[in-house]
Amino acid sequence: MAGTAGMAKEKPQLAILGAGIFVRNQYIPRLAEISHLFNLKAIWSRTEVDISLRLLKAGKHVLQEKPAAASASELETALARYKAICANLSDQPIWAVAENYRFEPAFVESKKLIAEIGDMMSVQVIVEGSMNSSNPYFSSTWRRNYTGGFILDMGVHFIAGLRMLVGCEVVSVSAMTTHVDPDLPPPDNLSSLFQLENGCSGVFVMVVSSRSPQILWRVVGLKGTVQIERGHIDGQHGYLVLFFSADGQRKSSFYPFSGVDAELKTFIHDVSQATRKKGSDYEVEPRLSFLEGARDVAILDAMLESGSKQGALVEVKKF
Repeated sequence: MAGTAGMAKEKPQLAILGAGIFVRNQYIPRLAEISHLFNLKAIWSRTEVDISLRLLKAGKHVLQEKPAAASASELETALARYKAICANLSDQPIWAVAENYRFEPAFVESKKLIAEIGDMMSVQVIVEGSMNSSNPYFSSTWRRNYTGGFILDMGVHFIAGLRMLVGCEVVSVSAMTTHVDPDLPPPDNLSSLFQLENGCSGVFVMVVSSRSPQILWRVVGLKGTVQIERGHIDGQHGYLVLFFSADGQRKSSFYPFSGVDAELKTFIHDVSQATRKKGSDYEVEPRLSFLEGARDVAILDAMLESGSKQGALVEVKKF
C-alpha cells in the first residue's frame, strides 16, 4: 500500500501492493469502513519486483505485505537503497510493514502485564500450524519460493508477537530443522533455543502443519506468568490472555482479532501527518516501521541458518 503527499487539505492517496487472500478478506473490508480518510487509487500485484523501492524513490509512502524480505542479506540491500533514496529526497517517505501482530489488542494488553511478573525466567513460543490443502494459502506459489518456505512467511508473525511481549531483542539462536511432509516446502519443522539481551533464554518451536493446531506465547517471571493462546470463543477468532500472579490468582481475558483496523488507521494517520509537516522529520509509529519487520525476519533467518548448520550457534544480525 502506498500513499503520496499532496496539498495539506487533501486526503492521502493510497495504492494497495498485493491483491491476495489476506488483502481481499481483511484489508479491503477494513478500508471500506474508513474510506472517508483516503482515496484509493490503484491495486498492484506483489509479484512485481522492487515495486516498494520504486515507489519510495518516487516519494510515495509504502505499507507493504510481510515478510519484509526473504533473508537478512536481502534486508541489508533494501535498507541501504532506502537510505540512499531518503538522502536524495527533501521529505522522507514512510516505509512500513503490514499484517502486524504488534497492533493486536491481546499483545498490547499483555505487554502491560509483563511489567507485573518480575524478572523473566523463561519464554516459550509454541506454534503448531494448520498449513494443509484445506488452507487457502497452501497453494500460494510465492510463499513456496522462499528458502524458509512457510516457516519464514508464517513465522514472522509469531516472532513479532515474541518481540512485542518481551520488549527486548533476541541476540543469538541455535536451531534444528527437518522436512517431514512432502507436500510442504522444506523445512517444515523448527525447534530453536534463543537468548534474549536481558539474559533470559527461551524456546521457539514451529510445526507448519499439525493435526492438532495450537499457537501460544508464555513468559514466566519471578512474580507471575503471562500466556497468550490463539483460538475461538463464541465464534470469534482471537486470543485468550491468561495472567497467573504470585499469590496463585488466575485472570483471563479474550481479545478478538482486530489489529488490522488499528494498523491501517495508524498508517493513514502517519501519512497524513507526514504530508502536513512537509519539510520536517516525522517519525512513523515504531510498530509499523520497516525496521521492525526487518528485525523479525533477521531472527528467523538466523534460526534457519543454524538449522542448516546442525544447530550451530548463530548471532542475530542487528538492524
